[in-house]
Amino acid sequence: MKRTIAVLAAILAAGAPQAFAQGYPNKPVHMIISFTPGSSTDIVGRIVGQKLSEMWGQPVVAENRAGAGGSIGSAVVAKADPDGYTLLVNSNAHCVNPAIYAKLPYDTLRDFSDIAPLAIQPNVLTVRPDGPYKTVKDLVNAAKAKPGVLNIGHAGIGSGTHLTTEKFIAATGIKIEQIPFKGTPEVVTAMFSGSVDAYWAPISAAMGSIKGGKLRPLAVSTPKRNHLLPDVPTPAEAGIKGTESPLWFGLWGPAKMSPELVNKINADVRKALADPAVKERLVNGGNETMDMSPQEFSRLIRSEIDDYARVLKAAGVKPQ
Repeated sequence: MKRTIAVLAAILAAGAPQAFAQGYPNKPVHMIISFTPGSSTDIVGRIVGQKLSEMWGQPVVAENRAGAGGSIGSAVVAKADPDGYTLLVNSNAHCVNPAIYAKLPYDTLRDFSDIAPLAIQPNVLTVRPDGPYKTVKDLVNAAKAKPGVLNIGHAGIGSGTHLTTEKFIAATGIKIEQIPFKGTPEVVTAMFSGSVDAYWAPISAAMGSIKGGKLRPLAVSTPKRNHLLPDVPTPAEAGIKGTESPLWFGLWGPAKMSPELVNKINADVRKALADPAVKERLVNGGNETMDMSPQEFSRLIRSEIDDYARVLKAAGVKPQ
Protein backbone atom coordinates (compact mmCIF):
# COMPACT_ATOMS: atom_id res chain seq x y z
CA MET A 1 0.00 0.00 0.00
CA LYS A 2 2.79 2.42 0.95
CA ARG A 3 4.61 1.59 -2.29
CA THR A 4 1.44 2.32 -4.30
CA ILE A 5 0.99 5.69 -2.57
CA ALA A 6 4.64 6.58 -3.20
CA VAL A 7 4.33 5.72 -6.90
CA LEU A 8 1.15 7.77 -7.23
CA ALA A 9 2.82 10.71 -5.46
CA ALA A 10 5.77 10.52 -7.85
CA ILE A 11 3.46 10.47 -10.86
CA LEU A 12 1.51 13.46 -9.56
CA ALA A 13 4.70 15.36 -8.79
CA ALA A 14 6.04 14.71 -12.27
CA GLY A 15 2.85 16.01 -13.84
CA ALA A 16 2.57 19.07 -11.60
CA PRO A 17 4.81 21.41 -13.68
CA GLN A 18 2.92 20.55 -16.86
CA ALA A 19 -0.45 21.08 -15.18
CA PHE A 20 0.76 24.40 -13.75
CA ALA A 21 1.98 25.51 -17.17
CA GLN A 22 -1.36 24.62 -18.75
CA GLY A 23 -3.20 26.71 -16.17
CA TYR A 24 -0.86 29.70 -16.54
CA PRO A 25 -1.61 32.52 -16.09
CA ASN A 26 -4.48 32.72 -13.64
CA LYS A 27 -3.58 36.17 -12.30
CA PRO A 28 -1.89 39.36 -13.62
CA VAL A 29 1.64 39.03 -15.01
CA HIS A 30 4.19 41.67 -14.03
CA MET A 31 6.41 42.71 -16.96
CA ILE A 32 9.53 44.66 -15.99
CA ILE A 33 10.81 46.81 -18.88
CA SER A 34 14.46 47.69 -18.35
CA PHE A 35 14.48 51.06 -20.14
CA THR A 36 12.48 54.29 -19.97
CA PRO A 37 8.94 54.88 -21.32
CA GLY A 38 9.09 55.68 -25.02
CA SER A 39 12.36 53.81 -25.52
CA SER A 40 12.56 51.14 -28.22
CA THR A 41 12.61 48.41 -25.56
CA ASP A 42 9.47 49.89 -24.03
CA ILE A 43 7.67 50.19 -27.39
CA VAL A 44 8.37 46.60 -28.44
CA GLY A 45 7.68 45.18 -24.99
CA ARG A 46 4.31 46.89 -24.65
CA ILE A 47 3.17 45.81 -28.13
CA VAL A 48 3.91 42.17 -27.32
CA GLY A 49 2.61 42.48 -23.75
CA GLN A 50 -0.72 43.85 -24.95
CA LYS A 51 -1.24 40.88 -27.27
CA LEU A 52 -0.25 38.39 -24.56
CA SER A 53 -2.79 40.00 -22.24
CA GLU A 54 -5.49 39.45 -24.88
CA MET A 55 -4.42 35.83 -25.40
CA TRP A 56 -4.15 35.02 -21.71
CA GLY A 57 -7.24 36.83 -20.50
CA GLN A 58 -5.11 38.35 -17.74
CA PRO A 59 -3.52 41.80 -17.42
CA VAL A 60 0.15 42.08 -18.36
CA VAL A 61 1.20 44.98 -16.17
CA ALA A 62 4.22 46.80 -17.61
CA GLU A 63 6.58 48.65 -15.26
CA ASN A 64 9.63 50.60 -16.39
CA ARG A 65 12.68 50.07 -14.17
CA ALA A 66 15.38 51.95 -16.04
CA GLY A 67 19.02 52.67 -15.31
CA ALA A 68 22.52 51.18 -15.42
CA GLY A 69 22.15 49.89 -18.98
CA GLY A 70 19.05 47.87 -18.12
CA SER A 71 20.68 46.05 -15.20
CA ILE A 72 18.40 47.62 -12.56
CA GLY A 73 15.32 46.05 -14.11
CA SER A 74 17.17 42.80 -14.69
CA ALA A 75 18.15 42.61 -11.01
CA VAL A 76 14.48 42.86 -9.98
CA VAL A 77 13.53 39.88 -12.12
CA ALA A 78 16.56 37.83 -11.10
CA LYS A 79 15.30 37.90 -7.49
CA ALA A 80 11.65 37.15 -8.31
CA ASP A 81 9.85 33.84 -7.78
CA PRO A 82 10.26 31.52 -10.79
CA ASP A 83 6.52 31.16 -11.27
CA GLY A 84 6.28 33.13 -14.53
CA TYR A 85 4.43 36.05 -12.98
CA THR A 86 7.44 38.36 -13.12
CA LEU A 87 9.06 38.67 -16.56
CA LEU A 88 11.79 40.87 -18.03
CA VAL A 89 11.81 42.72 -21.34
CA ASN A 90 15.31 43.92 -22.15
CA SER A 91 17.42 44.69 -25.20
CA ASN A 92 20.73 43.09 -26.12
CA ALA A 93 22.08 45.28 -23.32
CA HIS A 94 21.40 42.13 -21.30
CA CYS A 95 24.33 40.53 -23.13
CA VAL A 96 26.52 43.63 -23.19
CA ASN A 97 26.45 44.31 -19.45
CA PRO A 98 28.76 41.45 -18.36
CA ALA A 99 31.55 43.15 -20.35
CA ILE A 100 30.71 46.58 -18.91
CA TYR A 101 29.99 46.03 -15.22
CA ALA A 102 32.50 44.19 -13.05
CA LYS A 103 29.98 43.65 -10.23
CA LEU A 104 26.51 43.04 -11.59
CA PRO A 105 23.96 42.12 -8.88
CA TYR A 106 23.24 38.89 -10.76
CA ASP A 107 24.86 36.33 -13.06
CA THR A 108 23.57 36.83 -16.60
CA LEU A 109 23.83 33.15 -17.52
CA ARG A 110 22.80 31.52 -14.25
CA ASP A 111 20.11 33.80 -12.81
CA PHE A 112 17.65 33.94 -15.72
CA SER A 113 15.45 31.67 -17.79
CA ASP A 114 15.86 32.50 -21.47
CA ILE A 115 12.32 32.51 -22.88
CA ALA A 116 12.10 34.14 -26.33
CA PRO A 117 13.49 36.87 -28.56
CA LEU A 118 10.98 39.47 -29.74
CA ALA A 119 12.27 41.70 -32.54
CA ILE A 120 15.37 43.17 -34.13
CA GLN A 121 15.96 46.63 -35.63
CA PRO A 122 18.77 49.02 -36.56
CA ASN A 123 20.09 51.96 -34.64
CA VAL A 124 20.21 55.11 -36.76
CA LEU A 125 23.01 57.65 -36.57
CA THR A 126 21.10 60.92 -36.12
CA VAL A 127 22.05 64.59 -35.91
CA ARG A 128 20.09 67.83 -35.78
CA PRO A 129 18.80 68.92 -39.21
CA ASP A 130 20.05 72.48 -38.71
CA GLY A 131 23.61 71.27 -38.14
CA PRO A 132 26.45 71.04 -40.67
CA TYR A 133 26.53 67.22 -40.89
CA LYS A 134 24.76 65.81 -43.93
CA THR A 135 26.73 62.54 -44.17
CA VAL A 136 28.62 60.22 -41.86
CA LYS A 137 31.86 61.43 -43.40
CA ASP A 138 30.95 65.02 -42.47
CA LEU A 139 30.60 64.04 -38.83
CA VAL A 140 33.75 61.91 -38.82
CA ASN A 141 35.83 64.62 -40.49
CA ALA A 142 34.58 67.22 -37.99
CA ALA A 143 35.42 64.93 -35.07
CA LYS A 144 38.92 64.33 -36.44
CA ALA A 145 39.45 68.06 -37.00
CA LYS A 146 38.49 68.80 -33.39
CA PRO A 147 39.36 65.74 -31.26
CA GLY A 148 37.30 65.53 -28.05
CA VAL A 149 35.13 68.56 -28.88
CA LEU A 150 32.07 66.83 -30.36
CA ASN A 151 29.93 64.48 -28.29
CA ILE A 152 27.64 61.55 -28.86
CA GLY A 153 24.86 60.40 -26.55
CA HIS A 154 23.69 56.87 -25.76
CA ALA A 155 21.00 55.23 -23.65
CA GLY A 156 23.24 54.24 -20.76
CA ILE A 157 26.43 52.29 -20.18
CA GLY A 158 25.86 48.75 -21.43
CA SER A 159 22.90 49.59 -23.66
CA GLY A 160 22.77 48.47 -27.28
CA THR A 161 23.20 52.09 -28.34
CA HIS A 162 26.37 52.25 -26.24
CA LEU A 163 27.77 49.20 -28.03
CA THR A 164 27.04 50.74 -31.44
CA THR A 165 28.73 53.94 -30.28
CA GLU A 166 31.84 52.04 -29.20
CA LYS A 167 31.96 50.20 -32.53
CA PHE A 168 31.58 53.49 -34.39
CA ILE A 169 34.41 55.14 -32.46
CA ALA A 170 36.68 52.13 -32.93
CA ALA A 171 35.91 51.85 -36.65
CA THR A 172 36.51 55.53 -37.38
CA GLY A 173 39.35 56.24 -34.96
CA ILE A 174 37.69 59.45 -33.78
CA LYS A 175 37.97 60.97 -30.32
CA ILE A 176 34.53 62.07 -29.21
CA GLU A 177 32.96 62.56 -25.78
CA GLN A 178 30.30 60.04 -24.78
CA ILE A 179 27.31 61.17 -22.71
CA PRO A 180 25.21 58.40 -21.11
CA PHE A 181 21.48 58.84 -20.40
CA LYS A 182 18.77 56.59 -18.94
CA GLY A 183 17.05 56.06 -22.28
CA THR A 184 16.40 57.27 -25.80
CA PRO A 185 13.77 59.96 -25.01
CA GLU A 186 16.27 61.71 -22.76
CA VAL A 187 19.00 61.63 -25.41
CA VAL A 188 16.67 62.96 -28.11
CA THR A 189 15.50 65.78 -25.82
CA ALA A 190 19.14 66.71 -25.24
CA MET A 191 19.72 66.73 -28.99
CA PHE A 192 16.81 69.13 -29.48
CA SER A 193 18.34 71.47 -26.91
CA GLY A 194 21.73 71.33 -28.64
CA SER A 195 23.63 69.67 -25.80
CA VAL A 196 24.16 66.41 -27.75
CA ASP A 197 25.67 66.40 -31.24
CA ALA A 198 24.83 62.89 -32.44
CA TYR A 199 23.11 59.67 -31.35
CA TRP A 200 22.78 56.14 -32.69
CA ALA A 201 19.03 56.14 -31.98
CA PRO A 202 16.88 52.98 -32.15
CA ILE A 203 14.76 53.36 -35.26
CA SER A 204 11.44 52.58 -33.56
CA ALA A 205 11.94 55.38 -31.05
CA ALA A 206 13.41 57.89 -33.52
CA MET A 207 11.16 57.57 -36.58
CA GLY A 208 8.63 60.13 -35.34
CA SER A 209 11.35 62.76 -34.98
CA ILE A 210 12.95 61.77 -38.29
CA LYS A 211 9.64 61.97 -40.17
CA GLY A 212 8.86 65.26 -38.46
CA GLY A 213 12.14 66.74 -39.66
CA LYS A 214 13.50 67.12 -36.14
CA LEU A 215 16.35 64.64 -36.63
CA ARG A 216 18.50 63.91 -39.68
CA PRO A 217 19.43 60.24 -40.27
CA LEU A 218 22.94 59.59 -41.59
CA ALA A 219 23.29 55.79 -41.47
CA VAL A 220 21.71 52.61 -40.11
CA SER A 221 23.68 50.11 -38.00
CA THR A 222 22.62 47.01 -39.92
CA PRO A 223 24.31 45.27 -42.89
CA LYS A 224 21.31 46.12 -45.10
CA ARG A 225 19.13 49.21 -45.41
CA ASN A 226 15.87 49.45 -43.48
CA HIS A 227 12.53 49.59 -45.29
CA LEU A 228 11.49 52.70 -43.34
CA LEU A 229 14.61 54.61 -44.41
CA PRO A 230 15.42 53.24 -47.87
CA ASP A 231 17.62 56.23 -48.74
CA VAL A 232 19.78 56.00 -45.61
CA PRO A 233 23.01 54.03 -46.19
CA THR A 234 24.53 51.22 -44.19
CA PRO A 235 27.91 51.89 -42.52
CA ALA A 236 29.71 50.05 -45.34
CA GLU A 237 27.92 52.14 -47.94
CA ALA A 238 28.91 55.24 -45.99
CA GLY A 239 32.55 54.15 -46.16
CA ILE A 240 32.88 52.78 -42.59
CA LYS A 241 33.45 49.11 -41.87
CA GLY A 242 32.91 47.37 -38.54
CA THR A 243 30.01 49.44 -37.16
CA GLU A 244 27.22 46.96 -37.95
CA SER A 245 25.33 46.40 -34.70
CA PRO A 246 21.62 45.53 -34.76
CA LEU A 247 19.49 46.18 -31.70
CA TRP A 248 17.32 43.28 -30.53
CA PHE A 249 14.89 42.65 -27.69
CA GLY A 250 13.98 39.58 -25.69
CA LEU A 251 11.92 38.12 -22.86
CA TRP A 252 13.42 36.52 -19.77
CA GLY A 253 12.22 35.15 -16.45
CA PRO A 254 13.96 34.26 -13.19
CA ALA A 255 16.14 31.16 -13.09
CA LYS A 256 14.58 27.80 -12.19
CA MET A 257 11.36 28.29 -14.10
CA SER A 258 10.08 24.86 -15.12
CA PRO A 259 10.88 23.88 -18.73
CA GLU A 260 7.16 23.35 -19.29
CA LEU A 261 6.36 26.91 -18.26
CA VAL A 262 9.20 28.37 -20.33
CA ASN A 263 8.00 26.41 -23.37
CA LYS A 264 4.41 27.53 -22.81
CA ILE A 265 5.33 31.23 -22.64
CA ASN A 266 7.71 30.83 -25.59
CA ALA A 267 4.94 29.30 -27.70
CA ASP A 268 2.52 32.08 -26.74
CA VAL A 269 5.08 34.79 -27.54
CA ARG A 270 5.77 33.26 -30.96
CA LYS A 271 2.03 33.10 -31.59
CA ALA A 272 1.69 36.76 -30.57
CA LEU A 273 4.55 37.80 -32.87
CA ALA A 274 2.93 35.94 -35.76
CA ASP A 275 -0.34 37.84 -35.31
CA PRO A 276 -0.78 40.09 -38.39
CA ALA A 277 -1.72 43.17 -36.35
CA VAL A 278 1.26 42.76 -33.99
CA LYS A 279 3.63 42.08 -36.86
CA GLU A 280 2.36 45.18 -38.69
CA ARG A 281 2.90 47.41 -35.65
CA LEU A 282 6.41 46.09 -35.16
CA VAL A 283 7.33 46.33 -38.85
CA ASN A 284 5.96 49.88 -38.98
CA GLY A 285 8.43 50.66 -36.19
CA GLY A 286 11.36 49.40 -38.24
CA ASN A 287 11.50 45.95 -36.63
CA GLU A 288 11.75 42.44 -37.95
CA THR A 289 10.15 39.82 -35.71
CA MET A 290 12.31 36.98 -34.37
CA ASP A 291 11.29 33.34 -34.00
CA MET A 292 13.34 30.96 -31.82
CA SER A 293 12.88 28.15 -29.33
CA PRO A 294 14.18 28.74 -25.78
CA GLN A 295 17.22 26.62 -26.64
CA GLU A 296 17.99 28.64 -29.77
CA PHE A 297 17.54 31.85 -27.82
CA SER A 298 19.99 30.62 -25.15
CA ARG A 299 22.57 29.89 -27.84
CA LEU A 300 22.11 33.39 -29.28
CA ILE A 301 22.62 34.94 -25.84
CA ARG A 302 25.83 33.04 -25.17
CA SER A 303 27.17 33.93 -28.62
CA GLU A 304 26.30 37.60 -28.13
CA ILE A 305 27.93 37.75 -24.68
CA ASP A 306 31.17 36.40 -26.15
CA ASP A 307 31.01 38.75 -29.16
CA TYR A 308 30.33 41.89 -27.10
CA ALA A 309 33.11 41.02 -24.67
CA ARG A 310 35.52 40.73 -27.60
CA VAL A 311 34.38 43.99 -29.22
CA LEU A 312 34.50 46.03 -26.02
CA LYS A 313 37.88 44.61 -25.02
CA ALA A 314 39.25 45.57 -28.44
CA ALA A 315 37.79 49.05 -27.93
CA GLY A 316 39.67 49.35 -24.63
CA VAL A 317 36.52 49.29 -22.48
CA LYS A 318 37.23 47.69 -19.14
CA PRO A 319 34.53 46.41 -16.72
CA GLN A 320 33.96 48.91 -13.92
